Amino acid sequence: MPEANARAPKGPPAVLSVGLEFLRALGSVALFPIRLAGYLYRREALRKELLGDLISAPGDPTAAPAPGPMQRLGRAPRVFISCAEPSGETHALNALAALRSRCVELGLGEPVVTGLGGERLRRAGVQTVDDPVRRAAMGFSAVLGSLPFYLRLLVRVAGHLRRERPDVCLMIDSPALHVPLGRIARRAGVGVVHFVAPQHWGWAPWRVGSYRSAVDRVLTILPFEQAWFARRGVPTVHVGHPLQDALAQTLPGPTDENSRRLALLPGSRRKVIDINLPWMLARAAELRVEYPDLEVVLPHGREELRAHLEAHIAAAGASQWAVVETGDFHGSLHGSRAALSVSGTVLLDLLHQMLPTVVVYRVSGAGGPWMYANLLTPPWFASINLLAGREVVPEYCFAGEGPLIEVRSALGRAYGDSAWREQCRAGLAEAALRLGPPGACARVADEVLGLAAQRIGYKGPHP
Repeated sequence: MPEANARAPKGPPAVLSVGLEFLRALGSVALFPIRLAGYLYRREALRKELLGDLISAPGDPTAAPAPGPMQRLGRAPRVFISCAEPSGETHALNALAALRSRCVELGLGEPVVTGLGGERLRRAGVQTVDDPVRRAAMGFSAVLGSLPFYLRLLVRVAGHLRRERPDVCLMIDSPALHVPLGRIARRAGVGVVHFVAPQHWGWAPWRVGSYRSAVDRVLTILPFEQAWFARRGVPTVHVGHPLQDALAQTLPGPTDENSRRLALLPGSRRKVIDINLPWMLARAAELRVEYPDLEVVLPHGREELRAHLEAHIAAAGASQWAVVETGDFHGSLHGSRAALSVSGTVLLDLLHQMLPTVVVYRVSGAGGPWMYANLLTPPWFASINLLAGREVVPEYCFAGEGPLIEVRSALGRAYGDSAWREQCRAGLAEAALRLGPPGACARVADEVLGLAAQRIGYKGPHP
C-alpha cells in the first residue's frame, strides 16, 4: 500500500470511538455484581492457579524473540507514546531513548514520535497532544471529577490517531486510561503495545477479557505475569522490570550489621505520607525503648516534600532522633539496618539493598482490609513476597492502629534478630534473582520495532 494511502483516516470519528468506550464502561459497572459473584465462587481455584505461577520457574526476559523477521525495516516507525503519571513518564523517556538508539543502530534514522505526556517528554522532543501527567502529579484522583478531563483527552487523542495513523501506539502503565485508548487506537488501524501489564492477576481478573481486545502485545515486568496472561489469550512478552536498569547503577546491599539506623518509607505522595508517617514514627519510638541507640532516617526522593516530612517529625516529638535525607536515596538505604515501608515500587529498592523490611498497607477506611481479605487473589501483596513465592518480609494490611503486637514483634526481628535477618536476606536474594537482569527498555524498543515491522514493510537483512 502506498505511504500516502496508509495515512488516510481510518475508523469511526473520534467522538463516536470515545462514546463506544464510555458505553462499555457503563456496561462494566452494571455487570460488576455478577462478575464479583463469579469471582468469589472461583476465588480458591484462581488463587491456586496463581500460586502455581508464582512458584514456577521464572521466564527469561533475555530470551524474548527477535522483533519480526530478521530484516531491516523500510523506514523508521511513526510512534505514539503515552504516559499518564510521573513514574510512567520516566519509563516512557527510557523506552524512547532505547527506541531512538535502536533505530540509529539499524540505519533507520529518527523515529517520528508524538504522544501523551508531560514537560519531560516535551523536552525530549515529543510533540504531545495533551498532558495527563501534570494532572496526576497535582493529585486529581476523584473519578467523577476527572471524567470530563479524560473524555476530552480521549477525543483529542482519537482524532490525532485517526488523522496521523502512527504505526505503533506504545502505552506505559495506567490501565484506566490505556485500556480504552488501546481499543481506540486499534479501531484507527494503529498497532498497540502496552508496557507494564495491569495487575489483573491480583484482583478483578475478569477485566482481562476487556484488556485482551485493547492490545496487540503486552510487555510484562514481573516473571510470573507472562504465563498468567498468555493462558488467557493475551499476546504476551516478558521484558523484565525497568527499575533494574536504574538499579544497576546504584550500590547494592547487603546491609551493614553494625548500623543502628532504621529507615522509614512512608510513601511518595502527601496523602499517603499523612496516613502512614505518624503511625510509623510511633512504632519507631516504641522500638527505641528496647534499642535506645536506634537512629531513624527518612530517605526520600522528593526534596520539595522535606518540610512536610519534617513537620510530621516535629509533631511526633522525634526531631532529636529522626532525620530526613534526600539527594542520595540508595545511599541512605545502604547505610540502614532495617526498614519499615509502605507497599509499592519502593520495595524493589529495598530488595536491591537486601534490607530486612516490614511492609504495611495502612488504609483510611475499613473497606480496605475487607477487600484485602476477600478480593485479593494472591496470598500476598508485597512484590518481594510475590517474586519469592512465599513470605520473605512480613506484610500487614489494616485500618486504624492495626495489629500492633504483631508489627512490633516483626520490627524487632527485622532490627535485632540476627538469625531472622539472615533468613530474610536469603529470601531477598531469591526474589532478586527471579526479578531478572537489566535491559527492559531495550527489549521494549525491540518489541515496538517488531510490531512496526509487521505493518510497514522491510528491505534487506539486518547488519
